[in-house]
Amino acid sequence: EVQVVESGGGLVQPGGSLRLSCAASGFTFSSYSMSWVRQAPEKGLEWVSTINSGGGSTNYADSVKDRFTISRDNAKNTLYLQMNTLKPEDTAVYYCAKGIGSNWSKYDYWGQGTQVTVSS
Repeated sequence: EVQVVESGGGLVQPGGSLRLSCAASGFTFSSYSMSWVRQAPEKGLEWVSTINSGGGSTNYADSVKDRFTISRDNAKNTLYLQMNTLKPEDTAVYYCAKGIGSNWSKYDYWGQGTQVTVSS
């Protein structure tokens, strides 16, 4: 059974940091690119970042570039997102998923999401 479980969300003040984790099981995690995707209140899905299977190549949305860092530990089947200098507009549910870019039909193995709220 495939499982993708995000954790690490919470309430943080503007300028603060959070580290999200995503534990995956039931598929060969190390063979696939993985992404973080977010959904702000009453808005559609927004691609945030992708990392390739080996971890040597990463891509970021312009809105998070230079503030967020995606990484993975294939020995632990875990994906991470380090988020620094958080802004209120980063408030969203963050999802970990197997897929690349913004073609949601090509994604599978979504987690349940973790809420990130940036507010003073």
